[in-house]
Amino acid sequence: MHANQIKSSNPQITATAQGTVWEIHVSGSWRMDEPWPHSADAALNGLEGNGIQRLRLTAGDLGAWDTGLLAFLVEAVKRARSCGIPVDTSLPDGLQRLIHLAFAVPAKAGAARTKKHTGFIARLGSAVLDILPGMTDFLTFLGDVTLAHGRFFTGKTHMRWQDFMAAMHECGVRALPIISITSLLFGLILAFVGAVQLTQFGAQIYVAGLVGIGMLRVMGAVMVGVVMSGRVGAAYAALIGTMQVNEEIDALATLGLAPIDFLVLPRILALTLMVPLLTLYADIMGIVGGFAVAVFMLGLSPPEYINATVQMVPFKHLLIGLIYATVFGVVIGLAGCYHGMRCGRSAQAVGQATTTAVVHSIVGIIIMTAIITVICNVLQV
Repeated sequence: MHANQIKSSNPQITATAQGTVWEIHVSGSWRMDEPWPHSADAALNGLEGNGIQRLRLTAGDLGAWDTGLLAFLVEAVKRARSCGIPVDTSLPDGLQRLIHLAFAVPAKAGAARTKKHTGFIARLGSAVLDILPGMTDFLTFLGDVTLAHGRFFTGKTHMRWQDFMAAMHECGVRALPIISITSLLFGLILAFVGAVQLTQFGAQIYVAGLVGIGMLRVMGAVMVGVVMSGRVGAAYAALIGTMQVNEEIDALATLGLAPIDFLVLPRILALTLMVPLLTLYADIMGIVGGFAVAVFMLGLSPPEYINATVQMVPFKHLLIGLIYATVFGVVIGLAGCYHGMRCGRSAQAVGQATTTAVVHSIVGIIIMTAIITVICNVLQV
């Protein structure tokens, strides 16, 4: 017989090799908030020694203990079973029953969560396969919104007018400060960029036409669309997504109220009406920015700049800009409300829906800008 003593302070572990039996004796106080003794690793690793054919667990002089002691004993039993070593226990009845319960039901195969690493091709294929279901779901949502508009024009909608007015105030009046700053600065930038080349030829007067056509035809609408995507589209996705998490949308359906009529319709209508009006305001602020550059830096007089703007900017550019703005309002409303309605039931899902709504709104604005521009070129307008 040979013995190898491994001792530790409170809590204590004594591991002894007695022939082919590896005996682990525990004593002292064991608490979950205290680490295992340093001798715990040596006691567990001793099961892998040569000639060890049995594990014996014993306890004595135990003080206060909790699941910290149970966790160590369960780990010892698991280590022994992995080595194919039978286990004998001489423990208090409470510990015996807890260890028996710990191994009463074996773990189900495949139940443990494993991290799977997929390659680039697999991820790409999965993304492609998800396109068709995603498009189908969006077209379903678009059809519901279209039917809701039909109920609105026939007077059968559940939409509340106070919600519509509140949405108009949110995406209209409260957006004026940020629209003012961005449009004014963009008009300044546009005038500066044009002046760099035009002043070389003494054609500073054409800055008025450059700023006027650029703002009225497309840039005013694009600037408003991008700002509203980040400000209003994200807010709609977050608001409706939070209602989805709190099961408020389910409550509306239970009460017989169509969630599309109640939540989506007033917001899309408000954006469709307010984005063109904000675009008109943004056009004016952009022209004011160009006016400041032309008068204070290029030496033009105010009447010269105003007359040049009137003569060089046809009215059709204003109408085309309003068409851009109306389409952008619909895109922002659809993206924000769609991702809010399809939000998952967790706080993380709300954040993801908000981010995705902003990204899809901006991408949709860029795509629709390209489509309308091509159509205008084909029609020569």
